[in-house]
Amino acid sequence: MKSESSILSAEPRGARFFAVAREYYALTKPRVVALIVFTAIVGMFLSTPLGLPWGAFVFGTLGIALAAASAAAINHVLDQKFDAEMARTRARPLPTGTLTSIQALTFALLLGTASMLILALGVNFLCAALTFTSLIGYAVIYTVYLKHATPQNIVIGGAAGAAPPVLGWVAIRGEVSADALLLFLIIFLWTPPHFWALALYREKEYSKAGIPMLPVTHGAKYTQLHIFLYTIALTAATLMPFATHMSGWLYMIGAMLLNFGFLYYAWRLYRSYSQVLAHKTFRYSIQYLMWLFALLLIDHYGAVIHGALQSALY
Repeated sequence: MKSESSILSAEPRGARFFAVAREYYALTKPRVVALIVFTAIVGMFLSTPLGLPWGAFVFGTLGIALAAASAAAINHVLDQKFDAEMARTRARPLPTGTLTSIQALTFALLLGTASMLILALGVNFLCAALTFTSLIGYAVIYTVYLKHATPQNIVIGGAAGAAPPVLGWVAIRGEVSADALLLFLIIFLWTPPHFWALALYREKEYSKAGIPMLPVTHGAKYTQLHIFLYTIALTAATLMPFATHMSGWLYMIGAMLLNFGFLYYAWRLYRSYSQVLAHKTFRYSIQYLMWLFALLLIDHYGAVIHGALQSALY
């Protein structure tokens, strides 16, 4: 039987282990990765009218999730100086010193290596190659260069963030199709109004950190106008799945309701700015994308089930 002193000494070690594990987990930006993985999974299901090959589904989901987590950890390493300047990010593991750059980078490389091995060996080489390109695009090209070089950083860099549904599609089909690129276009157009809403109410922090976000370089009113214009373009893009017969009326009706909400927020933000409204717009944009892709999935399998029932009856 263990002595009371040995039990007491073991508890702090266990507590320290879980505390460190939480810091490594924070490096992966779990809420961002969750949305990435969700859109990738929707891309997988939309790629085929029938059941998924479960091996490709499981390994594809795991590989894409690990790649996204790796990119997030690399972003922490490269952005730690700027993170320390901003209230939103100064509590991250590297600015607080709870983890070192070497620890974070080693963790990122392990995740990235595992991701590439899983995708190349368990899914297909094209999915692995596109995922690697997306990882480098976000973790290196966007973080190191674009983010600090141009106020259009989030527009250009948004291509990496728009890749997950294409990666999911390729994991199952082994090829890129027009429908997959349509999913890419939707997220690509969603990214600027989503991120610029955040940048509006964090403008002083970005300015202090020397990051040329659009509100810093061109002012709030210019940014508010572009949020509204991009939201109009996004609305048009989200109608295309219905126009191309990728989705049906269930998706169309739901998408129009979601678009009405986004346009409402974007128009109000353009007409009369407030930090509270910018924050609400940012939060709505996250819910918007999640529900839009959920509608794509629900509509897709509703059509599959309806077709199966019709075949059974007639």
